[in-house]
Order: sequence, then structure tokens, then C-alpha cells
Amino acid sequence: MAWLYQLKSKIRMEDWMEENLVIKKPELLIPASCLEVLKLAVKYGADAVYIGGEMYGLRAKAKNFSKEDMAEGIKYAHEKGKKVFVTANITAHDKDLEGVREYFKELKEIKPDAIIISDPGVFMLAKEITPEIDIHISTQANNVNYADFNFWYGLGATRVVSARELSLDEIAEIRNHIPADREIETFVHGAMCMAYSGRCLLSNYMTGRDANQGACTHPCRWKYHVVEENRPGEYMPIEENERGTYIFNSKDLCMIDYVPELVKAGIDSFKIEGRMKTALYVATVARTYRKAIDDWFESATLFEANKGWYAEEIKKCTYRNFTTGFFFDKPDSDSQIYDNNTYVTGCKYFGYIDKVNEDGTAIFEQKNKFGVGDKIQIMKADGRDVNATVLKMWDENGAEIESCPHPQSIVKIKFDADVEVMDIMRSAEAE
Repeated sequence: MAWLYQLKSKIRMEDWMEENLVIKKPELLIPASCLEVLKLAVKYGADAVYIGGEMYGLRAKAKNFSKEDMAEGIKYAHEKGKKVFVTANITAHDKDLEGVREYFKELKEIKPDAIIISDPGVFMLAKEITPEIDIHISTQANNVNYADFNFWYGLGATRVVSARELSLDEIAEIRNHIPADREIETFVHGAMCMAYSGRCLLSNYMTGRDANQGACTHPCRWKYHVVEENRPGEYMPIEENERGTYIFNSKDLCMIDYVPELVKAGIDSFKIEGRMKTALYVATVARTYRKAIDDWFESATLFEANKGWYAEEIKKCTYRNFTTGFFFDKPDSDSQIYDNNTYVTGCKYFGYIDKVNEDGTAIFEQKNKFGVGDKIQIMKADGRDVNATVLKMWDENGAEIESCPHPQSIVKIKFDADVEVMDIMRSAEAE
């Protein structure tokens, strides 16, 4: 059945149902840098989580997963009815291929739900070694038309990730020209790359670290000046700004207000960027998109009523201001941030509850400083936020303390509110 795509109309969910159209609730796909973040992603609303091993993904600076952690994470997710996808989306050189082959033998044992691949040679190795594991084609493969999608489906891929340069109209056109049982995955939130589909040579050229092999130094976030050939050492701002200009620095993508349009375009999986982001980012974004998706499928009226909450909540983690990217029109100067390369700081992240004792005290690993008497917010996976006051604190040796100033310290804490395992602790207000 062809998908009805009416981006500019105010069609209601109920009208879609009356026309007997098959509306599939999209998968919410959340990134995880490590095992603890995977568990939080699942807890806070992910339908699936994508992770990287210690090699062959495009986030070499992320914590990433050992084979043992990967196996534990997959087991945990499967017990909760969720899926795990593993990235192997480097552009492989000859020297990489034997290692990729051995890596796929390991993946065959631990059984992720899919492997994310961009390189045709790596694709063929996966088909040979792990034929029972689904293959998803990475955005790095520059998937911009329905012929691209059908090419990969014809080779056996079950899902293709659309290029970030596509509009919703183009995605809808692809949906109408591909098999109904084949899936489209699309980035809907997170950092944008200045290079086409993320295939960037700038880092390699300037630092010798190849973005296409997972070692990007993000030179797109650096400050640049112009130097005239005959005046070496005389640095001139590209614009009339004494701080220089961050000419490649894009705003972050955010489509939280446009869940209906994304669904109607026929997107099967809403992908969140951020395998190097904090646990607070992952939990906040997962919970917000989870609620937005569920609200719209319950009632378009409910979705509209809660838009203010989505917008407020999504800013409680760090971000670089927001843009809708290429979805509605080509980005212009308003999609760039020229005067700085820093994040906007949301709420401060203090940690998450690892254990709750019978007396109601909680154990956690501290991330940022706070102390007795402080008012903080307990972020619940079900969407509630509970304001709480810190009554007492103890260090890992049992000594009572007034504050926890050292990150990664194990702390016991007593609140004036009930807490549960995996509750997130954050500042009550944005910084």
C-alpha cells in the first residue's frame, strides 16, 4: 500500500484511521556509549539501541563496548523486548578486512539484531559470515534515492538509513517506490555534520585522523580566520567579529515538534544521534521522543497540547541550538552558529541511582558536585519529575559528608522523596 503523505495538511490521526490506512508506530532508536547507558536508554523509552564495539564503528573516542559488555547489553535488551544494533560502518581499507572478518565471527556468537554497514566489501563479509543477522545500511553510504534503497534491499539489506540531506518529500517518494516490508531509518535529532552524509576528509587532512575510520577530531567546530598570502601571521576574521568565525559549525537537528510529519513520510525508525553523549542526554532525549510518539498515536490533540513540554524538556541536556536540517528546505545561514562552538548547558547531571537500600537510602556514582540541603530533580522513566531535597550523604567508607565534590565517587544519599533504581538526578533548573 502506498503511503499517503500530506505534509502541509492538518490531517488528524483519527482521519487516517477512518481511511483504513496502515499506520506503523515508528521505532525509537537511541545511541549508547557503554553498558550503563544502554540500560538507561532501554529504561527511558528506546525500542532499540545502537552501539559500537571497540573497533570498526565511527566513534573511536566513545567508551564503546567490549565483547563481554556487548553480550551483556544484548541479553539485557532482549529480556526487555528491545533490540540492539552494532555499528561496523567504517570505510574499510585492505588492512582492516581481516580484522573485520574476525569481528563478525564474534558478533555471530553474541547475536545482535542487526549490523550497521556502509562499505560494500564489509557488507559482503557480513553476508558470508553472519547471514542470520540483519544488515542495515548506514547513512555513510549516501542513500539519496529509491534506486539506492532498492539496490541494497536487492542484495539482502533489511533497512537503509536515509542521507541527512533528504527532505521529507524525498523520503516519502522513496517510501512509495520500495517494498512495504523494507525499512527506512532516519536521523531526527542530534549533531549535524558539515560534510555530505558525514563523509569528511577535513580531519584526516588537518590532523591525520580519519573521520571515515572513526577518529574524527571535529575540525568543523574549530575557529577559523583568513590569512592573506603576502601577510603571513596576520589573521583576519572572516566576518567583522574579533572572536573569529566558526564557519562549519551547524546547529543540532531537532524534529520533536514534527513527529506527525515524520510518521506520514513513512519513516520506520526515528534515529537519535549521540554515541558520545552523556547518560543525561540519552535519557532526556529518549524519554521526550517516547512521550511525543506515544502521545500522537493516542491523539493528535494530546500531542499538540504537550508540545510546550517537549520543547522545554529537550533543552534540559546540552545542545547547540536547534534546526530542522534539510527536512523542509535547504539549510541557510540560520542553521549555522558563527560566533562560538560551545553547547548550551541544560540541567547539570549528578548521576543515576544504582541501588536502593531497605531504609530508602540510595547508592550512586557521582558525576557533578552537590551537597546536603540542595534541591535537585529526580527524573523518572515514566515522565514524572520529582523535586527532592538532599537530607544526608555518606562516602563509600560510611563517613557522613556535607557534599560530594569528586566525580566518580561512590556516595550514599538520603532524600525527602522516594527513589528507584535508574532514576536520574539532575539540577532542578537549567544552568
